Amino acid sequence: MLGMLLRRMVESLIVLFAVAFIAFSLFSFIGDPVNNMLGQEATEAERLDMRERLGLNDSVIVQFTRFIGRAVQGEFGVSYRQSRPVIDLIAESLPATLELSFFAMVLAVGLGIPIGIQTAINRDSLVSKALMTGSLIGISLPTFLAGILLIMIFSVKLGWLPSFGRGQVVQLGWWGTGLRTWSGIKALILPTITLAIFQMTLIVRLVRSEMLEVLQADFIKFARARGLRERLVQFGYALPNTLVPVITIVGLQLGSVIAFAIVTETVFQWPGMGLLFIQSVTFADVPVMAAYLILIALIFVVINLLVDMLYYVIDPRLRSMGGL
Repeated sequence: MLGMLLRRMVESLIVLFAVAFIAFSLFSFIGDPVNNMLGQEATEAERLDMRERLGLNDSVIVQFTRFIGRAVQGEFGVSYRQSRPVIDLIAESLPATLELSFFAMVLAVGLGIPIGIQTAINRDSLVSKALMTGSLIGISLPTFLAGILLIMIFSVKLGWLPSFGRGQVVQLGWWGTGLRTWSGIKALILPTITLAIFQMTLIVRLVRSEMLEVLQADFIKFARARGLRERLVQFGYALPNTLVPVITIVGLQLGSVIAFAIVTETVFQWPGMGLLFIQSVTFADVPVMAAYLILIALIFVVINLLVDMLYYVIDPRLRSMGGL
């Protein structure tokens, strides 16, 4: 297992370096931050001086090397838009994104797995057919449209929930949370549902497909032939084998939820990393954009590493083969 872990860590470092280089190289051509920082009335001398101070006159390779040198030390430079350290901006917005993503995945998994099991066990019932029709709608509905519909119903028409913002936030050290205030909890509901809809429907269809396949396996037929109770066959034998591939999907989807919360955060003006990234794009704030993508890549890499280790623990075939 140690050899597998070391190999995965080396591969992860290569992936992070490649993502950082591609992101930094591409973002260097999306616009000139000097125009946004100084405005249209700035003189050419002022522009040249600003570019020199920011190091924008250096080649992309030199800028990237300087960026990586700082990133290794936990520094990502200064935001062109806010003139503040990028690490401080990320620290402020990261809790909002992580809370939103965590509760969205809890909702998606908590509802997706039971519904998937129900539609597999009773696949010919009207309830199962209705649930599968609903899952098809959910997986086809764009996230921004789902968010707008929820705002129209629960915020505009009924007035039950806020349509934007995070509510009142309480600081616990560097972590800002809205979970300790009623307004923060109410503000979390609609974004969580919006972000969870697609993930939940994906999990429903995956669990249903996997369980239907497992229920046709020979060991399930043998268990039934022995006269075991159907509930024991379904939940004691079929379900554990069904959930093995689901672990990978849920792990990858957690990374996707964090990475692609951009749309949800934009619709609800949720002050997370996604909204920070969108604002940075409009301002050509390269340090913030590059740091954001590196952080997202790091999250994916860590999640994949944890999933691989979990597979290694629960699947004896991998241990017998010596790793992944």
